[in-house]
Amino acid sequence: MKLIKLDAIDSTNDFLKSLSSQDELENFTVVTAENQTKGKGQMGAKWQSESGKNLIMSALVKDFLYDNEQVFNLSIIVSLAVIEVLKTLNISDLSIKWPNDIMSYNKKIGGILIENTLKSDGRIVSVVGLGLNVNQTNFDELPNASSLAVIAGKSFDKEALPILIIEKIKEKIELWENNSEGFWVIYFETLFRKGVPMPFKNLSGQNFMGIIQGVSSVGKIQILLEDDSVSEFDIKEVQMLY
Repeated sequence: MKLIKLDAIDSTNDFLKSLSSQDELENFTVVTAENQTKGKGQMGAKWQSESGKNLIMSALVKDFLYDNEQVFNLSIIVSLAVIEVLKTLNISDLSIKWPNDIMSYNKKIGGILIENTLKSDGRIVSVVGLGLNVNQTNFDELPNASSLAVIAGKSFDKEALPILIIEKIKEKIELWENNSEGFWVIYFETLFRKGVPMPFKNLSGQNFMGIIQGVSSVGKIQILLEDDSVSEFDIKEVQMLY
């Protein structure tokens, strides 16, 4: 695994995308940064992180996705890999808030942003961005956030985490072809607030009640509505209120 360590960068995802377009980079090349000035989350949200305290990493993944209809498979692999690593660190009550936020209890401790590039030869090259709150303990301005240190009551070696996470991702990619159905089942079983009535907000700003029923093959969330119909929503079409 090739590891590139940076002190500060605008975005590790952007840096790695630029690097991969200019050079035939080794698969699973990882870029980490102590500070990121323009960290990105889903739907263009900013990812805020205290300098030097947390894990900010991006990893190159290629030779796995070959079809745009399959891109959500990588989200499942990465989120489950992170969950498994955190379990080995005794982080409690872990779940995945659709599509791939990492939760402990009802607090967000990590976020994943996967950006895919379709190459001229039809290959799909992915840059997997992960922000994980590790040793930050002050979340006064982020009431829904927490960290490994807050949850476990101790600090962690964040330098060891990229290697552990990449090894888990590699392991799951190797097993995917023969066990994809099993991974989908585990992903759904790990979903935050599945199967319980909860409020959502749609694109029009209207609140509604629903129950998470599942996730479609292309990653759309399936919600049972009050009229007993099931609707599918993309990431930009619905917001979970919790």
